[in-house]
Amino acid sequence: MTTAPRQTVPGTAGSTPLPAGHPGAADRATRKRARVYEALTGYAFVGPAVVLFCVMGLYTVGYGFTLSFATWNGFTPDWTWVGLDNYADLLWRSPVYAPRVRHAALNTLWVMIAVPALTVVTAFPLAVLLNQVKRLQSVLRSVYFLPYVTSGIAVFFAWQYILQPDGAINFLLEGLGLGSLAQPQGWLGNPTTALPVLILVTVWSAVPVSMLLYLTGLQGIDGSVLEAAKLDGAGWWRTNASVVWPLVRPITAIVVLLNLREALQGFQTFLVMTNGGPGDHTNVLGLEAYRLAFLKNLSPTLGLASALGWILFAVALVLALINLRALRSKT
Repeated sequence: MTTAPRQTVPGTAGSTPLPAGHPGAADRATRKRARVYEALTGYAFVGPAVVLFCVMGLYTVGYGFTLSFATWNGFTPDWTWVGLDNYADLLWRSPVYAPRVRHAALNTLWVMIAVPALTVVTAFPLAVLLNQVKRLQSVLRSVYFLPYVTSGIAVFFAWQYILQPDGAINFLLEGLGLGSLAQPQGWLGNPTTALPVLILVTVWSAVPVSMLLYLTGLQGIDGSVLEAAKLDGAGWWRTNASVVWPLVRPITAIVVLLNLREALQGFQTFLVMTNGGPGDHTNVLGLEAYRLAFLKNLSPTLGLASALGWILFAVALVLALINLRALRSKT
C-alpha cells in the first residue's frame, strides 16, 4: 500500500523546497518579491528624512559639541582649541562672563519655579470647569487655546504695548482710582516688576496646552469613580482634590516637565519684550547664550555660547530624569 506524499505549507517552519514548476513555488516567489518591493518603498520614503536628520541633526549636534571646546568668531577658517576653558570661564573663572551667567542663572531659577507652579495652578481648575460645561465646550476650548496659536512675536509686542507707561494697565488702574499702583516708567521698565510680569506672560502662553492636556485626562476618567465618590458623600472640592487630582498626576508631571524645559531654554519672550533689561534684571540663560552667539560682533564667543547651550542641555536632561523617576515612584 502506498502513502500519499506529505503536503507542506509554503513559507512555514519545516517546509521543504518545492519543485520549480510547482504552483506553490511561484506563489512564494511572488510574495517574496512583494515583501522586497514593500521594504524598498518604505526605505525610499524614509530615506530623505533620515538623511536630513543626519545632516541637520546629528552633524549639527556633533559640530556644536566640538565647538564648545574651542574659540571661534564664526568667520575665520580655523578654530582655536581650548579644551574645558569655555566651561570654566562660564562657571567660575572669567570675571566678565561668570558673574553674568550666575545672575542669569538666578533669574532662570525663579522662572523655572514660578512658571510650572502657576501653570498647573491655573490650567487644572480651568480644565475642571471646562470639562463640566455641556454647551459651547468646543467654542470655549478654542478661545482658551487662542493664545497658543497666535503668532508669538505679535502677542509679545501687544503685551509690550499694554505694559507701557501709557498702556492699558496703567490706564485701567487710574480709572479705578488705583493710580498709586501704576508704574510711571512702565511695568517692563521697573526692575522690581519686570521679571514677575514676564513670568506671568509666559504662564499666559503656556496655560492653553496644559489645560488641553488636563482636559484630555479628565475626559478619560471612568465616570463610575466619580459616582462612587459622590455616593460616599464627597463634595465637588473633595472629589477633585482627593480623586481627580491623583488620577491626573502623570499629566501634571508632563506639564511640569514641558514648562521646566521652556523656562530653562526658552528666551524669545525675554528677547522681544525686554532684551534682558532693565539692566540685566530679566536676563536668562537662554538669552545669554543667544547674546554670546550673535551679539558679540567679531568676538570669538561662539564656543562660549555652545558651551552654555550644552550646560543647559545637561541640566534639562537631569531634570527630566528626576521627573521621570519621581513619576515612576508614585505610580
